[in-house]
Amino acid sequence: MKRKDFNIVFSGLSLGEHQFTFELNNSFFELFEYDEHSNLKGDVNIVMNKHNTFLELTFTLNGSVEVVCDRTGLPFDQKLSNTFDLLVKFGDEYDDEDDERLILPHGDYQVNVAQYLYELVVLSIPQKHVHPDVLSGKIIPEYETEDETELEEKKEEEIDPRWDKLKNLLN
Repeated sequence: MKRKDFNIVFSGLSLGEHQFTFELNNSFFELFEYDEHSNLKGDVNIVMNKHNTFLELTFTLNGSVEVVCDRTGLPFDQKLSNTFDLLVKFGDEYDDEDDERLILPHGDYQVNVAQYLYELVVLSIPQKHVHPDVLSGKIIPEYETEDETELEEKKEEEIDPRWDKLKNLLN
């Protein structure tokens, strides 16, 4: 897989809507030397609406990536789903400073979307990784002996007595 595999040639296409699909896997991460997560499986559907003077691209990601649960240390497939809109205009020189707008030089006939796909995938991965079975209560990590409601009750009981005196001032 190479970055040029993610070129969308818009020259010669009629005005209107066009669809492109890109399949993503681990070799996609290798293009960017990204090794934080593995086992990427996904598809990105791009709907390009071609106008006379600009292009509208809508990216839709659906897939999964393997992550390690922060609480249990167990690996699991994290579902990924996200969308992103990009406006492509034409100008005197290339400009990608704006996250939602790309300016291509007049005369360009294609746009490379690899970097946008990479950012879409990486930004779709949650910062906190919690195994779905932990959320449903099927897996309880060994180091957790009490459930969260018991911990909250203990925190309320362990209030510093100085705070109680301050509460009395409100009354």
